[in-house]
Amino acid sequence: MKPWYREPWPWILMAAPAASVVAGAVTVWLAVATSDGLVADDYYRRGLAINQEIRRDQAARDLGIAASVEAAAGMLRVRLTWGQSNFSTDHLSNSEEPAGKVTLTPLPPEALFAKLVHATRAGHDLRLRLVRVGTGVYQTELPELPAGRWRVVLEDPRGEWRIVKEGL
Repeated sequence: MKPWYREPWPWILMAAPAASVVAGAVTVWLAVATSDGLVADDYYRRGLAINQEIRRDQAARDLGIAASVEAAAGMLRVRLTWGQSNFSTDHLSNSEEPAGKVTLTPLPPEALFAKLVHATRAGHDLRLRLVRVGTGVYQTELPELPAGRWRVVLEDPRGEWRIVKEGL
């Protein structure tokens, strides 16, 4: 007669509980060792700041600013196109003259800020400064990024407008 530890059935029956213990230990280790980037401590203040972000998005649309983002060969390149926006002004000096339109074209900034936001891991987010290398063209070196979905948030240095692009 063979001893019990030489029989296959006790080992087969112990495999599922043993795998559960190992999986539980790995889960506890992951919960302790990594932070949950999706939960904000100051959620109320961030909720109030959403209105300001919406205003900055609208400001970019009002100014007619559009952007295309390219990432290749370790470089991040952004091409901005500046449209013209129409702002109504009332001519108060002459009541017979209809309200006119004044066309304003903003000056392109010397630099842009690009915030690269990972979809699920806030620890991988980057903030890069892009310098102007040509008319409406900005670029900077791009470090190697982990795999995943990325969002690019482009902002002017004064924080007056922003453009959000999905994907990189």
